[in-house]
Amino acid sequence: MAPRFPEVQGGGSLILAWQIRGKKVVVVGGGEVAAGRVLACLNADAAVTVVAPASGLNPEVAYRVSQKQVQHVNRLFEPSDLDGADMVLTAVDDPEASTRIWKLCKARRIAVNVADVPPECDFYFGSVHRDGPLQIMVSTNGKGPRLANAIRKHIAKLLPKKAGKAIDSVGELRVKLRRMAPGAEEGPKRMAWMIKVSDAYSFEELCSFTDEDVDNLLRFYSEGTVPPLDILLSMRGNPDLSKIDVFDGSFGFSVGV
Repeated sequence: MAPRFPEVQGGGSLILAWQIRGKKVVVVGGGEVAAGRVLACLNADAAVTVVAPASGLNPEVAYRVSQKQVQHVNRLFEPSDLDGADMVLTAVDDPEASTRIWKLCKARRIAVNVADVPPECDFYFGSVHRDGPLQIMVSTNGKGPRLANAIRKHIAKLLPKKAGKAIDSVGELRVKLRRMAPGAEEGPKRMAWMIKVSDAYSFEELCSFTDEDVDNLLRFYSEGTVPPLDILLSMRGNPDLSKIDVFDGSFGFSVGV
């Protein structure tokens, strides 16, 4: 029999989490679209420069400038604004100016997004749901931004409350585990145990984890076991395993009653 592999579905985009922390992002324009671009980049800890006359800044962009959250070049775009840029975002109501900037970026091999002109984009902005470390992006590959927004809202409603907290808890567990068992030789064991943790609890259960639960869970690492949720919950305010009445013997512990 011929091997079965996923079918190729052309026409998509390669969706990535682009790390732009500390990188220079130039936003050309100061209107509503530019405001959204600026916020998205600031949320990713980028160093943002806005190029636009002060008279063309909308209230949000003007606020970012006044709070020194972004650098501001108070004039129309000039080619020298691309010096040192890692990414360029244009959001101006001037197709000819946008195309000129796009061509300059292509010549310099700078990634660029031209608002509302998909053919002149190296990447697209999707509709993003954010809950702490959790980010979910819906992309229509530039075909239906408003539809992407509706789909994003639908997905967000399906998520349990404190979904971001679940990710924070797992992240904290990994950090503390690495501190507790830092050696390179512990790497395979750490990975195998974290897989067990992820498989043992549902996403909804992870959303309810407290810092105490994370600390108590780490006590089971040395044995390479993961306790059932009811055992973990019974340890809240009562970390002494010998006083726990309910325990699944398959996890390698014997408790007298």
